[in-house]
Amino acid sequence: MSGFTIVWVGQVISFLGSGMTWFALTIWAWEITGQATALALVAFFAFGPTVLLSPVAGALVDRWNRKLVMMFSDLAAGLSTVVVLILYASGNLQIWHLYAAGAFAGAFQAFQFPAYSAAVTMMLPKEQYARASGMLSLAESASGVLAPIMAGVLLGPIGITGIMAIDVFTFLVAIGALLIVHVPQPAATEAGKEGRGSLLKESAYGFRYIYERKGLLSLLLIFLAANLIFSISYTVLSPMILARTANDEVVLGTVRSVMGLGGVAGGLLLSAWGGPKRKIHGVLLGMAISSVTGTIVLGVGKDLAVWSLGAFFSTFLMPIINGSSQAIWQAKVAPDVQGRVFSVRRLIAQVSAPLAILLAGPLADHVFEPAMMTGGSLVYSFGNLVGTGSGAGMSLMFVLTGVFGGFVGLVGYLFPEVRNVEHILPDHDAVPVSP
Repeated sequence: MSGFTIVWVGQVISFLGSGMTWFALTIWAWEITGQATALALVAFFAFGPTVLLSPVAGALVDRWNRKLVMMFSDLAAGLSTVVVLILYASGNLQIWHLYAAGAFAGAFQAFQFPAYSAAVTMMLPKEQYARASGMLSLAESASGVLAPIMAGVLLGPIGITGIMAIDVFTFLVAIGALLIVHVPQPAATEAGKEGRGSLLKESAYGFRYIYERKGLLSLLLIFLAANLIFSISYTVLSPMILARTANDEVVLGTVRSVMGLGGVAGGLLLSAWGGPKRKIHGVLLGMAISSVTGTIVLGVGKDLAVWSLGAFFSTFLMPIINGSSQAIWQAKVAPDVQGRVFSVRRLIAQVSAPLAILLAGPLADHVFEPAMMTGGSLVYSFGNLVGTGSGAGMSLMFVLTGVFGGFVGLVGYLFPEVRNVEHILPDHDAVPVSP
């Protein structure tokens, strides 16, 4: 646990730097373009390569040293920030540069998730999987609390240039933490031997592995639907708040920080508790409750107090949802094939998100926003709920996705292969390891 904690501290610092840069560049991009589509495209180009390259990345992670893979992923993300920093400092930064830098970093990020997940499996006993996931969620959420506040405070004195320079330093800290920690490589298993072959065969192995285990596949389809639904609304969170507050950066920063605070609280709870005994309840019930108390409340809110309430509960259960799912997968999948399987898992669960991100901006700018202006086609049906005017259409997107998201979580209980996945599939350590 001490080695994992060192890596975790490095990630906490790195997430903080990345969050500060993202917040500062979000403000810059909105001031330059004034369109939700531009911000959505930044997210799309950063996330798309991560998903599409996942199968090949996972196969390579199982072949290579996982510690080195994590280090090079951090290095690539740092290099993309350096390029954006140089362009901004020289007065040459344009919005499309953020697309290119995001795509470059996203391509290497495809290696980070399977390498990190597989490394945790080897560093910790399975009783600690959910707790480790809670700590990682805590790291991400802590940056969500502190990054907007720190970026808002530092934008005046040091500007975007100084914030990105801090970000570069935090990447070096994360790499240094990995340098001093030993990450064991997994022993060979029958599943690992079965999946050996060419890079193409190994890349496809994860699909076959999941397809043959209907419980894992069905669980993935739940996340596929949820990521499609929630990516549509949360992509337009920043433009929604900026539009409804006349570009009030303080309100946006406060809501973002409270959202991070909810994740911190949830991460602390999971780290101390370890999650429900039946992890599937953490996934399905958590998803349903978070949709109602978080997403819908964000949509109906019109001021800082209600937005803050919705922001907190939108992330409070996320560590439990994701940590419970991660614990199921880490317990069921043999360690020496987790790179391949977890990469395909990510592809299936998140392939809908880039499409949703790509659709979110145009839906906001050309469908929902005009429909919720005075005299718009949806004002009569929803005007009393979310109001009218700039930002109301994006608020309606939150309400609708919250309703559908809650439905997806509860529907999972209708399928035995989902609600009983922990009992149907054996743990990987129940299978003999090959000599």
